[in-house]
Amino acid sequence: MPLVSMKEMLEKAKEERYGVGQFNLNNLEYAQAILQAAEEEQSPVILGVSEGAGRYMGGFNVVVDMVKALMKSYGTTVPVAIHLDHGSSFEKCAEAIHAGFTSVMIDASHDPLEENIEVTKKVVELAHIHGVSVEAELGRVGGQEDDIIVDDAEAAYAIPSECKQLVDETNVDVFAPALGSVHGPYKGEPNLGFDRMEEIMGIVNKPLVLHGGTGIPTADIKKAISFGTAKINVNTENQMAQGEAVRKVLAEQPEQYDPRKYLGPGRDAIKETVIGKMREFGSSQKA
Repeated sequence: MPLVSMKEMLEKAKEERYGVGQFNLNNLEYAQAILQAAEEEQSPVILGVSEGAGRYMGGFNVVVDMVKALMKSYGTTVPVAIHLDHGSSFEKCAEAIHAGFTSVMIDASHDPLEENIEVTKKVVELAHIHGVSVEAELGRVGGQEDDIIVDDAEAAYAIPSECKQLVDETNVDVFAPALGSVHGPYKGEPNLGFDRMEEIMGIVNKPLVLHGGTGIPTADIKKAISFGTAKINVNTENQMAQGEAVRKVLAEQPEQYDPRKYLGPGRDAIKETVIGKMREFGSSQKA
């Protein structure tokens, strides 16, 4: 099956009240684990690629070719999107689009609203010509995501009226309002702004995105889905599962040097984590 944009899969998820996971790629093992999990669960899936991870893997073209080759090798039948996570500029989004990404996020949430709208409109115009979906963000999600660090003082909830203005003026396909989630591990209990989430859903009528999905209780995930959240981003939880598995192998086999012997169990740990998330989000058997 060819790569697809995430527009249709997320509109279906919003309509049928389940969430599609965005699971970030960091290397080959992540791509293997996530694609295997998606096929076994018959779940649509979004492969997120940050700019930093893209550089690490050799560039956007390498990532696309790697994923396509794996999908061909595995005989993948479920819908798969490759999504630029937190694109920092129009230029980076354009680079991803021309490399074959089927979805991009333009994150101009650090800019004034008017500038955010201006650059998002440019990205949408280019992306839609190529059949690529676009995600935009408003407000600031706390924590660290790749090269982006937002401390507690800078984190800010999205303002509903500004959300409506951005969505109306840009025609984005998917919208990520900052509502109390964080990137990376939570320092305390998650505190999502459900009242504001419900209000925003009522006025933008687009699939919503929940960034920082690691560590949020299942009850809160399901409540967010009921308010129109259709995309849930997960990265830290997979990284932690992989790291724990690798450390366990090396602790038990300190002389081990074959990377397949410790990265393989790490890949299996990622796969099991992704399967668990797909079942939690309700996307299993929805392909």
